[in-house]
Amino acid sequence: MESAVGIFGGSGLYSLLENPEVVEVVTPFGAPSAALHVGSLNGRRVVFLPRHGERHQFPPHLVNYRANLWAMQSVGVKALLAPCSVGSLQPELEPGHFVVIDQFVDRTSGRPDSFFEGPDVKHTSMAHPYDAHLSSVLLRAAQDEGVRVHPTGTVVVIQGPRFSTMAESRWFSAMGWHVVNMTQFPEAALANELGIPYASIALVTDYDAGLHGHDDIAPVTMEQVFAVFNANIAHVRGVLSRAVALVEFA
Repeated sequence: MESAVGIFGGSGLYSLLENPEVVEVVTPFGAPSAALHVGSLNGRRVVFLPRHGERHQFPPHLVNYRANLWAMQSVGVKALLAPCSVGSLQPELEPGHFVVIDQFVDRTSGRPDSFFEGPDVKHTSMAHPYDAHLSSVLLRAAQDEGVRVHPTGTVVVIQGPRFSTMAESRWFSAMGWHVVNMTQFPEAALANELGIPYASIALVTDYDAGLHGHDDIAPVTMEQVFAVFNANIAHVRGVLSRAVALVEFA
């Protein structure tokens, strides 16, 4: 089977692929969020899966992350690119900026987050959960696209679907974390368990519940998140298209 680049993302990215084939996959962990779309992009075999489903019907705490990762591996995905939306926790990370994520902090609860639940037990190193090569690919692609991109950043992953309280947001900011999101865990960890190189580029859509000392910033709303994402969807597509061409399989 030809090696492929996998992309997790929103339904707005369906148009990335040329002549995609719809592939239904059955996994030992149940159904993935949607059927896989397998096609080509910049001469590469690419597999796309919307992590929240075709109609954004799965909230972040109910996404079947294990089925999604298993399905990707089953069709030959050897590298995973995972664009996502994030809230900013630091004033220099403005809405419309991009961040190449290099660390996560897990603040979720109750999500199935491992393929190894016994009797086969494996303890996977997670010191560096994001693949260095793929991260450099995303950074170069964003620079070539001409967007404002930050080369590193720590994402704190919250349970959702609610947004943070102001106290939580200020705590996350005081800890020095950069952005907040609801889907990077366990997605990144599960990719590591399967040995699939994984990297994420995040689009900043808001300032979460507001920043300390910046009382003029209103708390985030879902409408704001979608508005900023839709305003930047062409750049997201451009970054991914450029990145796919740069990926080198291990």
